[in-house]
Amino acid sequence: MNRLMILGSLDEFVELVNCAKRRGYYTVVCDGYPNGPAKKFADKAYTIDIREVDAIVEVCKQEKINGIIASFSDILFEYLTLIANKAGIKTYCTPEKMVYLRSKAKMKEMFRSLDIPVPASKVIRRGSLQEDMAELDFPILIKPVDGYGSRGIYIVESSEEIIEKFDEIAGYSNYPDQILAEEYNQGYEFNMANWIIDGEVCTLGLADREKTAENPKELPHISRVVYPSKLASKVYEEARSIIKKVADYTGIQTGPICMQFFWSEKSGIQVCECAGRLFGYEHELWTMGSGLSVEELLLDYVYDEGHMRKSLENYTPFYKKIVAGLYFHGDKGVIQDMSAVKRIANSPEVEDALIFYKEGDVIGTKPYVARFYISSDSYEKIDEITEKINNEMVIPDESGRNLVYHNEITRYPM
Repeated sequence: MNRLMILGSLDEFVELVNCAKRRGYYTVVCDGYPNGPAKKFADKAYTIDIREVDAIVEVCKQEKINGIIASFSDILFEYLTLIANKAGIKTYCTPEKMVYLRSKAKMKEMFRSLDIPVPASKVIRRGSLQEDMAELDFPILIKPVDGYGSRGIYIVESSEEIIEKFDEIAGYSNYPDQILAEEYNQGYEFNMANWIIDGEVCTLGLADREKTAENPKELPHISRVVYPSKLASKVYEEARSIIKKVADYTGIQTGPICMQFFWSEKSGIQVCECAGRLFGYEHELWTMGSGLSVEELLLDYVYDEGHMRKSLENYTPFYKKIVAGLYFHGDKGVIQDMSAVKRIANSPEVEDALIFYKEGDVIGTKPYVARFYISSDSYEKIDEITEKINNEMVIPDESGRNLVYHNEITRYPM
């Protein structure tokens, strides 16, 4: 019998658990969230922080686990690699190579070795900040050396601001005396999801990754992703060649590599990061656009590689329809009324919705306030629907203040 361990129990794992159950797999879910929604659908669930590698390896032995999956976040990829290696279970990458897709400093080292274009960057040390900053031009993005989840990331215009933020940023990292600084690229931004199969690149989707700024000192929040990218013809082939280099370097013969990168007419492509996982709260769009089930793909990798290969034959990331995810973030406050959000979620233009809060909740503990998925035959209609939803998205607090951050639509060259 196939006995599967899934690392991760939040909302995006519910369908993965259900899919595994439909296939008849004995399914064990494990992470540190005692009330993770995916746990109630599993055959068995454990509440163990994924960083407790030895404890989870012992669970794998006790439960006779012969397959293991994690996706949708960098930290899950990291500990999947460590746990699978120690438990003797197949996974995408070795611990020695995993660091090149996890540590931002190691990742930059890999990019330099492969001549992959990146924004100029430097590890900034507490005792030599001015010396380390000498070759970088402001504005600069500062972030943890090995952080995740977009935490501790700021845009700064001076060395004084770096000093002010240093301790906070380093606190998100395992390196308390270092942070990473890179020149802030203000070009168009892209998400590119790929599945490596027998060493070759199959691109699952290439999207325009649009952001909206609330505070000029903080990283703009992601507000919309649109598949396929309007600028795909300018970046697709070069981006695929970069993914192939990364796959070869990290030894990933079969498995996920996702990339975020920038492009402008002046600078061309500059890669922000590559990761050994799939984009969470975005993989649903690939299913909407192409019909491919990401959950089935993940399970096929573990137990049915022949079916995995067949499902990706003749796959194209240039979907027949345009699909978009609208992501809403909010300011801290107590929610008074969610009626506008519920009305949008039930509108005919919205194909899928996930609402993360209810009346009386305090915004700030979850990644988004709400997200909506839409589709159309044209980019113009996608923009029209987006604008309508943006204008209707209101969540008032007790004083009537709208807690939802505004979202803007990125304009592209004709």
